[in-house]
Amino acid sequence: MNAADASLDLLLRREAPEVLGALLRRFRNFADAEDAVQEALVAATAQWPRDGIPDNPRAWLIRVASNKMTDALRREEARKRRESEAAVETVSEKLPLIEAEDDTLLLLFLCCHPALTPSSAIALTLRAVGGLTTAEIANAFFVPEATMAQRISRAKQTVKSSGMRFEMPERSQWNDRLRSVLHVLYLIFNEGYASSTGPELTRVELSGEAIRLARLVRERLPTEPEAAGLLALMLLTDARRSARTGSAGELIPLSEQDRRLWNRALIEEGVALLSETLPKGGVGPYQLQAAIAAVHDEAETWEQTDWPQIVALYSLLVRIGDNPMVRLNYAVARAMVDGPSTGLNMLEQIEKDDRLTEHHRLYAVRAHLLEMAGDRRAALEYYERAAGGTTSLPERDYLLTRAARLREPA
Repeated sequence: MNAADASLDLLLRREAPEVLGALLRRFRNFADAEDAVQEALVAATAQWPRDGIPDNPRAWLIRVASNKMTDALRREEARKRRESEAAVETVSEKLPLIEAEDDTLLLLFLCCHPALTPSSAIALTLRAVGGLTTAEIANAFFVPEATMAQRISRAKQTVKSSGMRFEMPERSQWNDRLRSVLHVLYLIFNEGYASSTGPELTRVELSGEAIRLARLVRERLPTEPEAAGLLALMLLTDARRSARTGSAGELIPLSEQDRRLWNRALIEEGVALLSETLPKGGVGPYQLQAAIAAVHDEAETWEQTDWPQIVALYSLLVRIGDNPMVRLNYAVARAMVDGPSTGLNMLEQIEKDDRLTEHHRLYAVRAHLLEMAGDRRAALEYYERAAGGTTSLPERDYLLTRAARLREPA
């Protein structure tokens, strides 16, 4: 993808949730509105490189998508042989181009409606707000793509049949949706910071949008510790982004990164948020993960990392929720303190989790711990198995490079 195509893709990804929000305000039909927005995005992809980007891209997209919706309504009414003047009365020029609220934030809370199960709400929001593909969402949930497609389809039908209103919920209703909202932003950020598919390690448009929305949620709920914790986690993690890839786009692990490239302003902001939030009590998983990130960021070198403190934080984190990736990271941290055999013993229990059956990250962690233990042949085998299981090209190349090093004489 050249620079012009990347710039256009970034623009369309940023505008898509806002356009969908504008259509939902007017038509109140989630599934059809999403289809219309996708058609408008396809039209923009075809026309804008040729004709130039409009002065007001959002207005253009809203107008085209609105016309698609109006045409669809006319066809539906013709099929039913009755008139519905109110439905087709909408004129694209009458649509508001700038809303008092951020439509993406509104869309975020609409999709996380209590009428949906948490998993369905999160999956639907990742599609509508994050622009993730069904395959990427399925990967985040450790389920087959077909299963996730059905889940998203059911969620859309629930939204349609429930008559949910597209508006910001009352403050008293925020907590009912907040957990799903924060989890959605967390997954969008993760996919942007470490893309699960494709040739690029990062997708800055996704991680940047997740941070922007996390800031908005934090502004709306300044006393909610987990909203602050999630924002701090994103900032402390994103601060390392410039050091994560080399000149050829290759992945550079944390242990080998040039820490002079880390964004100190983001680190300071993240630490300040965390310092303000932790003393208030009610510590949740995002605050704990942010605290772990802060320990890494404040170490001047890899060797100076305070691993006992990280182990203590992970021990609290694993008690809060059942997250296999957290347990994998905990095993690595324990190995750094107590030796690789301890981490390998922990993997024996972790691999019993069906969600991680033949998962490439389980293989990658096992390979790393086996290499630490000096078992080069077994480590080589698991690095290659991990490389064969990932759909991220930079991650695959990194794992194959690790395997190649083990083929060389010790």
